[in-house]
Amino acid sequence: MADPDHSVLPRIMTAPEGPRAHRTYDAVIVGGGHNGLVAAAYLARAGRSVLVLERLDHTGGAAVSTRPFAGVDARLSRYSYLVSLLPKKIVRDLGLDFRVRTRTVSSYTPAERDGRSTGLLVGGGERRTREAFTRLTGSDREYRAWQAFYGMTGRVARRVFPTLTEPLPTRDALRRHLDDEEAWRVLFEEPIGVAVEERFADDLVRGVVLTDALIGTFADAHDPSLKQNRCFLYHVIGGGTGDWDVPVGGMGALTDALAGTARAAGAVLATGHEALRIATDGRTAEVTYRTADGEGTVAARHVLVNASPQALAELTGDTPPPPAEGAQLKVNMLLKRLPRLRDSSVDPREAFAGTFHIAEGYEQLAAAHAQAAAGDLPAAPPSEIYCHSLTDPTILGPDLAEQGYQTLTLFGLHTPARLFERDNDAVREDLLKSTLAQLDAHLAEPLADCLATDADGRPCIEARTPLDLERDLGLPGGNIFHRELSWPHAQDGTGRWGVETGHANVLLCGAGAVRGGGVSGVPGHNAAMAVLENGPE
Repeated sequence: MADPDHSVLPRIMTAPEGPRAHRTYDAVIVGGGHNGLVAAAYLARAGRSVLVLERLDHTGGAAVSTRPFAGVDARLSRYSYLVSLLPKKIVRDLGLDFRVRTRTVSSYTPAERDGRSTGLLVGGGERRTREAFTRLTGSDREYRAWQAFYGMTGRVARRVFPTLTEPLPTRDALRRHLDDEEAWRVLFEEPIGVAVEERFADDLVRGVVLTDALIGTFADAHDPSLKQNRCFLYHVIGGGTGDWDVPVGGMGALTDALAGTARAAGAVLATGHEALRIATDGRTAEVTYRTADGEGTVAARHVLVNASPQALAELTGDTPPPPAEGAQLKVNMLLKRLPRLRDSSVDPREAFAGTFHIAEGYEQLAAAHAQAAAGDLPAAPPSEIYCHSLTDPTILGPDLAEQGYQTLTLFGLHTPARLFERDNDAVREDLLKSTLAQLDAHLAEPLADCLATDADGRPCIEARTPLDLERDLGLPGGNIFHRELSWPHAQDGTGRWGVETGHANVLLCGAGAVRGGGVSGVPGHNAAMAVLENGPE
């Protein structure tokens, strides 16, 4: 049963008195990111005593909101920024005061056709989207193919998404549950490039479809490993609809709500406490941690690790899994105004309201991947831009909102960590310059003319490479998923919930768990369920 007297723990932990100067907790959670907080909230609300050890001076991990620009009242979702995979079940179960807003436009992709600036705007209703396809391609063939393809993924989403918070189905069981052999073949058995090329003829449309298979994943459309398929699957099943929504108040609103719920239920959240080692005999465990004042040890019946599989192996002394590698450029910006577009037929407030695709034609994506695989920066770096403040202006201070300021988040593709190893700072600068040049090619004014400045007169723009994310957040190789995404069904050794490890009482509750990745809370939920279904402590 839970011991309600947690007040002594911070005192013991900040003034260690040796390995026996600790108490036993039902669960110690290593890492205070959103999955760790989900697990902490479930376990504490179930009456278990819970301690969260967080290395940084704040909880939230990659799902935080910050004011990155000096003296500027703009609260950006600094690393992760959109919500799709978070089940409403978790929000309801934990009574979270958290909301999302749907973006009014799905995407806009600028293009040059026959010497004129145009583009593909997806959103604003069926008729308007059909007209956009017809204007771009000369017929409604691509639109009909689009409707059929995403009708299929929608059916998959409705079937597969609810299974993410249930015990892992076998591959055959999931196939039977899906009950759609064409969808199974397209998504689970053959490279997604086959389906894209069979169903769509226009290079730009093909590229827009493919991008969901490449976010944070370095792969070709025809990669035989199908890691691009797994990435695509998680990008189209969220919420049972595939919608990607904007968190009201920024991503930090979610982790703040989770932290508050966990604390209210009795969990202790100890920031500035870095876990160093986990020793376990399968029934009880000891976690050694470090603070500014020295080392200490705390005992636990279960340890849940909200960190990468590599970090888990380091903590337990086990053989680490193969190294992971991230492949993205993350850029945050604040603008005085949205830039005007060369395509004058679309309002910038609509073009930037959804996902703004840059250099993401099908052949452009293939060329960028080939160049990066050869060790070179892509000549035309592909990227996507999101303007969250159009959907949720609350992230801007009242004065900024009144003056028309807007945030922009750019996510660059096909830039693996290996490209930055020679000189991270210099390569980051070169890549940022060439990426923004690709955007400028579709603007009627340079983006630099629209950038706001901070209190010191510097442009409000910051960029993060995979190596920066490894340093700042402990992501192995900067991989935002901790490792390659997994299929949402059981595989050899995955266990009942997909969170099990080689130690009976040590669970992986981070993005590297089966069905992990993205801001979902699913691994945290599933790790808590694995603990709770063992019965009372």
